[in-house]
Amino acid sequence: MAIEHNRFLSRKGPPHIATLILLSGLSALGMNIHLPSLPGLAEYFQTDYRLMQLSVAVYLAMNAVMQILIGPVADMLGRRPVILWGVALFLLATLGCIFAPTAEIFLLFRAGQAVVAVAIVLSRAAVRDMYPPDQAASMIGYVTMGMAIVPMIGPAIGGKLDDWFGWQANFWLLMLIGGLGLALTFFDFGETARKSGKSLVQQFREYPELLKSPRFWGYSLASGLASGAFFAYLGGAPYVGTQVYGLTTAQLGVYFGAPAAGYFLGNWISGAFSARLGINKMVLWGCWLNGIGVAISAGLTLAGFGTVYTFFGFMTIVGIGNGMAIPNATSGALSVRPHLAATASGLSGAIMLGGGAALSALAGALLTPGSGSMPLLVIMLLTAVAGIASIQLVIRRERTLGL
Repeated sequence: MAIEHNRFLSRKGPPHIATLILLSGLSALGMNIHLPSLPGLAEYFQTDYRLMQLSVAVYLAMNAVMQILIGPVADMLGRRPVILWGVALFLLATLGCIFAPTAEIFLLFRAGQAVVAVAIVLSRAAVRDMYPPDQAASMIGYVTMGMAIVPMIGPAIGGKLDDWFGWQANFWLLMLIGGLGLALTFFDFGETARKSGKSLVQQFREYPELLKSPRFWGYSLASGLASGAFFAYLGGAPYVGTQVYGLTTAQLGVYFGAPAAGYFLGNWISGAFSARLGINKMVLWGCWLNGIGVAISAGLTLAGFGTVYTFFGFMTIVGIGNGMAIPNATSGALSVRPHLAATASGLSGAIMLGGGAALSALAGALLTPGSGSMPLLVIMLLTAVAGIASIQLVIRRERTLGL
């Protein structure tokens, strides 16, 4: 099969790349469009900002749990029905967020929105169903451009919608785009995988096959730790922007998209060069760029030259690194055991998002009045360095064993 030659809006063939990009974008939009509204949400529900900041960590944590479940279910039932049910449930949870009477109920439905993880997990698995590893890395790079384009414009749109109509408008936009995603999946997403024929229990029994693979762990940790810098940013940047640098909600939305602009470029680099250069080099170079961007920003801040422009500006380099590292590391993790592609996609994503949830919550907890941006930058730098170490272990193992 080849995505490029698929007929659009045909249920008889695999999905068109436009459908996969929209589905991956929906998953990313649900994560961050509301971030400029966090101060407004705290005021609306008359609660502490830190409680509302948990809307990021709760979403990421539940997203991680969902990804563990999605893979085996999709390997058993197929990609198409699981995406359809997942997006439909996401729409119901979004309605719950809009009409939530208290902060606690809002957070409950916010956790329910994490079911949209089916969109990104199974978009990647569908690509791996259709392509060999190096080509899959290129295609995953193009598909996850949806995860770059949306975060780049999402907070800016969210900030404006909040200014004009209040925080609920962000969730109504999610309803609209989610409905479009559901329609496109129904009319365009033909099945890409054969059903495994195994029960759910049998599917879960295959997890040890992945967990015993050092290469799977190396790729998954490289992806998870590289992206950990970004997830810490998600949890801490709204506070840094508004409390340290005094940005308005609308201004924060514009600045917030800096790493996503870089991520878009990094994804393009992955799409253009992964098949030629190989996934290991792309992951290694991406992890290094990730660390360099944070290190420069932290150095300037320590030297007393930190500004809103240096803080958000150097996040673009972090984004480029992630755009190179994550698609290639994901393709590597999915290629360790090709017959478990969806399970591997879900488990790798769970490792990434589980760590992201913890880092997001940690960043929110450490940023206090007077702390400045350094606690966030230190967390980001430590995770970036650990990502470099993870991919170096994979490369060393392959050189030693010839795998």
